[in-house]
Amino acid sequence: MEFLAEYGVFLAKAVTVVIAVVLAVAGVVAVSSKGKAGAEGAIEVTKINKRIAEMKEAIEDKILDRDTIKEKQKVAKKEQKSKKKNKSADETTEAKKRMYVIDFDGDIKASENETLRNSITAVLSVADPKNDEIVIRLESGGGMVHSYGLASAQLNRIKNAGIPLTVCVDKVAASGGYMMACVADKIIASPFAVLGSIGVVAQVPNFNKLLKKNSIDIELLTAGEHKRTLTMFGENTDQGREKFKHDLEDTHDLFKAFVREHRPVVNISEVANGDVWFGRRALDVKLVDELKTSDEYINHACDSLDVFEVQYKEKKSLQEKLGLSVAAGVEKSVHKLISSLQQSRFIS
Repeated sequence: MEFLAEYGVFLAKAVTVVIAVVLAVAGVVAVSSKGKAGAEGAIEVTKINKRIAEMKEAIEDKILDRDTIKEKQKVAKKEQKSKKKNKSADETTEAKKRMYVIDFDGDIKASENETLRNSITAVLSVADPKNDEIVIRLESGGGMVHSYGLASAQLNRIKNAGIPLTVCVDKVAASGGYMMACVADKIIASPFAVLGSIGVVAQVPNFNKLLKKNSIDIELLTAGEHKRTLTMFGENTDQGREKFKHDLEDTHDLFKAFVREHRPVVNISEVANGDVWFGRRALDVKLVDELKTSDEYINHACDSLDVFEVQYKEKKSLQEKLGLSVAAGVEKSVHKLISSLQQSRFIS
C-alpha cells in the first residue's frame, strides 16, 4: 500500500509537469497566431421560423399518430396551394416583411463590440426601413464608459438608418447596458429583469501606507496638472480626490443627458440616482415600454414575419483551433486524474 501511495504521488507530479508544458506550448501557439489571423469572420444567418417549425414537427411526431400527421400534412399542402393561387400581382411584388435578431452579451469591457458592429453593418446592407425591424437581445450589467458609449453608438446607426429598433432584456440591462437599451424605439423586458443603474462608479485601491511601512518609495512624475488624480501606489491628495469626483459627476451628467435625449418619457431626476428596478417597477417609471420575454416577442413575430437570427463569428486559425482543442483535452485529463486519485483513497 505504501508503494501504491508513493507511485500515485509520483504520477500526479509527472502529469502536472506534462500539463504545464502542454499549456505553455498551446498558449504560445494561440497567441502567436492571433496577429496572423486578422479580423476575418463570417455572418451566420438562421431562420427562426424554420427552427420553430422543426421543433413543432419533432413534438408532433412523438405525440400524434401517423394518420393524424398525414392528415395535417395534406391540409398544410392545400393551404399553401390556396395561398399561391389567391396571390394577386400586387401581393407577389410586395416586399416580405422581416425581423433581424442580434444578440449582445456584455461584459465589463463590452468585448462584443466588434461582433455587434459587423452584425449591424451586415443587416443595414439589406434591411428596408419601410418593412423591417431589428431586435437586439441585450444582456449586460454595464462596464467601461467608453466601451458602452461605442456600443450605444452602434445601435444609434440603426436609428439613423430609419429602421425600427427594439431591445429585449430578459435578465439585466443596467448602467452601460441601459445606456444601450435607451437608444431603442421600444424596450421590452421580462417581469423580473433588472434595469436602470443610471449612475457612475469608480474605485482605486491604494497601497501607499503598506509601501511606506516596508520602506518602499514610489516616484510618480507627470506633466500636466490633471495627468494623474488618484493613484494606486502614491500618496493621494484632497485636490486629486476632488478632481476625480468632478470627473465622475461630469460623466454622470453626460449619461443623464444621453438617456433624456433618447428616452424623453423618463423623468430623469427620478431614475438617475444609481438605483435599479425590476421589470414591473421599471414599467411604472417608464424605463421600459412592455413586459414580455424575448421569446414571446420574437416567436409571436414568426406568425407574420420572416425572422432571422444574425451572428458575426470570427474565423479561427488552425493554430487557435489546435490550442483550444489541446486546452479542452488537458482539462478533461485533469478531471479524470483527480477523480481516479480520489477513488484510490478508498482502495484497501
